[in-house]
Amino acid sequence: MIIELIFLIIFIFSLVGVLVILVRKVPVLTSLPQTGTHGIRKHHIILDLENRFKEIVISFEKQIILHKLLSWVKVMTLRIETKVDHHLHKIRQKNKPK
Repeated sequence: MIIELIFLIIFIFSLVGVLVILVRKVPVLTSLPQTGTHGIRKHHIILDLENRFKEIVISFEKQIILHKLLSWVKVMTLRIETKVDHHLHKIRQKNKPK
């Protein structure tokens, strides 16, 4: 019973501490720009890396890489199937009774 009371007091003090910190920081947070920029220009290397990363993410989201892979597998399968068909046709022609 006494341990639960100690935990409850610690919990209440923690909540009060969090609320005090929040109340003190809300004016600072509202004064920050809404766009997320601070007026500091990024280096062109960082901008290039960000753009490349965005392109990779977009290609994964649109499943472009998967589409290309599956298209390639389909083409290879059709080529192999055509070669097998030609070989079978030749074998049948050879074994055809005259």
